[in-house]
Amino acid sequence: MKITDVRVRKIAKEGKMKAVVSITIDDEFVVHDIKVIEGEKGLFIAMPSKKATDGEYRDIAHPINSATRENIQKIILDQYEKTMLEPDEE
Repeated sequence: MKITDVRVRKIAKEGKMKAVVSITIDDEFVVHDIKVIEGEKGLFIAMPSKKATDGEYRDIAHPINSATRENIQKIILDQYEKTMLEPDEE
């Protein structure tokens, strides 16, 4: 599995959520609405989720193992950092 595209949309308002990201896997499959969040220990990603009937949020799509999650997170956060260095479009 290779992430072939990362699209970062910065969030203008103040808060913990810093960006919303879409990734393309192998030029064939897209995952939208991955969130970049500022936590107590730094930035991390939250996979797309849906509120269940019990009020809990459950991931719609997510990596099966921690190595894959870490790889996806690194790629997304690297692209997020690059995007933050670019001037805002008006």
